Amino acid sequence: MAEAVSQERPLTLDDLTAYFAKGSKPKDQFRVGAEHEKFGFYLKDHAPVPYEGDKGVHALLTGLQRFGWKPVMEGPTIIGLERDGANVSLEPGGQFELSGAPLLTMHDICDETGRHLDEVKTVADELGLGFLGLGFSPLWKRQDVPVMPKGRYVIMRNYMPKVGNLGLDMMLRTCTVQANLDFSSEADMVAKFRMSLALQPIATALFANSPFTEGKPNGFLSARANVWTDTDADRTGLLDFVFEDGFDFERYARYALDVPMYFAKRGDRYIDLAGRSFRDFIDGKIPELPGEHASMKDWADHTTTLFPEVRLKTYLEMRGADAGPWSRLCALPALWTGVFYDDAALAAAWDLCKHWTAEDRAGLRRDVPKLGLKAKVAGRTAQDVAKDFVAIAKSGLKNRAQLNGGFLDETIYLGDLEEIAATGITPAERLLALYDGAWKGDINRVFEDFAY
Repeated sequence: MAEAVSQERPLTLDDLTAYFAKGSKPKDQFRVGAEHEKFGFYLKDHAPVPYEGDKGVHALLTGLQRFGWKPVMEGPTIIGLERDGANVSLEPGGQFELSGAPLLTMHDICDETGRHLDEVKTVADELGLGFLGLGFSPLWKRQDVPVMPKGRYVIMRNYMPKVGNLGLDMMLRTCTVQANLDFSSEADMVAKFRMSLALQPIATALFANSPFTEGKPNGFLSARANVWTDTDADRTGLLDFVFEDGFDFERYARYALDVPMYFAKRGDRYIDLAGRSFRDFIDGKIPELPGEHASMKDWADHTTTLFPEVRLKTYLEMRGADAGPWSRLCALPALWTGVFYDDAALAAAWDLCKHWTAEDRAGLRRDVPKLGLKAKVAGRTAQDVAKDFVAIAKSGLKNRAQLNGGFLDETIYLGDLEEIAATGITPAERLLALYDGAWKGDINRVFEDFAY
């Protein structure tokens, strides 16, 4: 219906705002979507995997279709797979992503993740491939990474160097784990957006897992998080306006309107509109598409090109964590579900950070990539906040009382995070200890010891 409206008259701010508002749903319909990315590599030499060839990404996507996955095409090219509401897709440098279906429990999510990893391993073993969950590529130079044949990535690759120094690293050499969660109303969205945006750097610290670049320590615990500080200031960051009085769906729509465009999609073709104004697109003033007015589909596509630490669509995306092993792929959605879907936990999590100033939040985001849980905010260490955060999430999951077949609730997925918070030792620091110790400075060991 919105498509038809957009063709009859130019879109209004009300139309754009309604796109986000339509995500509101009753609590009994709340679901969680989990996403994770991983680096593919050749077992024989740990080199990255190109798209082409009989042992490349195309072969992997083809092989996975034996498990009931259907191909997603861009013209004649397979660029992904879909099955039962889940998708497998390719990031720009060949990072292999599972975007899971919206599911009810963490048990469902962990089952889905495990099944995917088993299927990928079955096919990968036949091709001589392995997969690794880290936040930043530990070995490859930027120019070594093959680029995947997706139209939007060509546009992004050309635009990124104009607006930041590390955007190409973001595209080609990072991997993340994310969770997508629902809201019941505008007020609920605001409460969840503020809490999760403020606490996102605490999640970054708990999941920090990218201390190597090109074979050596890089001085960061989360190089992935550092990359986002110099990618594109127009579309990244902590969005101070979210914490201002009166924040609502319309305010986010205004922000999105002012973010420069990347593209418009017409059929299978991406039209390069990098740097153009969506406001001009609404008014039919885009020279590359003379006389065309933006549609609601164009607006939905545009909102996927914003990359703040928490992103609003028709749900909220948690975007602050490095990829890691299977256990932490289940832990990330469990952490956020615990504080999102229990009212007492949501209030308690907000109490942790509601008094933080914009300077506090910015300082925490700046310091966490290097210091991890040793960073400080408002007189407390990130570790102290993380202990409270994980404990609150645990209470929220306990209150949900979603049991698996063994009558265990969802708190079982927080074990890794409880240990990290209790010790203050991030996954990255454990990797550095191995590098300096048992590995004797040989980064190749990370591919052997930590592959899925």
